[in-house]
Amino acid sequence: MSYDSIERELHIEATPEVVYQVISKPEHLREWWPDEAEIEAVPGARGVVSFGDPNTPDAKVVPLTVMEADPPRRFSFRWAYDQGEAAEPANSLLVTFELVPSGTGTLLRFTETGFRDRDWQEEVLVAQYSEHAAGWDHFLPRLVAYAARTVSKP
Repeated sequence: MSYDSIERELHIEATPEVVYQVISKPEHLREWWPDEAEIEAVPGARGVVSFGDPNTPDAKVVPLTVMEADPPRRFSFRWAYDQGEAAEPANSLLVTFELVPSGTGTLLRFTETGFRDRDWQEEVLVAQYSEHAAGWDHFLPRLVAYAARTVSKP
C-alpha cells in the first residue's frame, strides 16, 4: 500500500447544487462531519473544524484553509496543519470533493492526499493514513444520508 491518498466514489440522491452546500456550509457540515465548523467557502478563507466538546482537553480543533470553491463542481481545503501556520503541501493534507451530475443525483469523488508529503516516519504515516481512512469511511456515508434527507425535507 502506498499510503499516499484516500479515494472514494459515492452516489448521492441530491443535485450537485445541494451536495455542494452540504460539503461547504458550516450549518450542513455540522450535521455529518465535525461537531463544530467555522468556514467560509471562499478560496484562501481560513477556518476550523472541531471534534468533541471544546471546553474539554480532549477536544480536537483542526485548522483548515479553503483552496478551491467552484460551485457546484469542486470544493477543496487543506487541513491538519499546526495552528498559526499557513497551509502548505509539506505541512497539511488536501481534501477535494468533485461533484459530477449523475442521473437525478451526484457522483461524489472524494480524495485526501498529501500523506507522503508530510515527511512522517513510516509508523506515523501508516497510523495517520489508517486513522483518516477509517474516519472518512465513517463520515462519508453520513454525508450521503444527510444530503438525501436535505432534499426530501418539506
